[in-house]
Amino acid sequence: MSNGEATRSLIFERQMKHPPEKVWRALTESHLIAEWLMENDFVPKVGHRFTMRAVPLPGWSGIVNCEVLAVEPPHRLSYRWGDGTESDSGLVTVVTWTLTPRNGGTLVRMEQSGFRAPDELASKRMGKGWPRVLEMLDDVAGRTN
Repeated sequence: MSNGEATRSLIFERQMKHPPEKVWRALTESHLIAEWLMENDFVPKVGHRFTMRAVPLPGWSGIVNCEVLAVEPPHRLSYRWGDGTESDSGLVTVVTWTLTPRNGGTLVRMEQSGFRAPDELASKRMGKGWPRVLEMLDDVAGRTN
C-alpha cells in the first residue's frame, strides 16, 4: 500500500442494545471470538501475532495471519488481517472495530481497509459475510456476563 496504489474499504455498522463493555468482551476474548468469527489464538495485546482458522475455500487456505495493531478498551480494536502470503491469498488489510455508546447500547462500526485491485474476489466474499458476522457478534455479546 505504500506504493500509492488505490485501495478500498468495507464498512459496516450495527446498533446493538448491549453496553460497550459486553461487546468489547465478545471482540477480545478468544473463546467468544470463536463463536462469532473463527477459531483463533487472539490476545488483546499490541504486537501479538495470531491466526484465525476456518474451513478452506477455493483460493483460500482457511487461515488468516493477523497482528494486533491497537487496543483501546472498550472503544477501539484494530488488527492486520492477512500477511500477504499465499495462505492469505496475498491479502493484507486492516480490520478496525470502533464502539460508540449510543441510545443505551453500542454503535459497532467495522472497517476493513486496504483492499487492492487484485483483492476484488476476497473483498466481494468478505463484503457478503461481514453483515452476518456482525449479527452473530451481537448475539454473542448479548450472552456475555
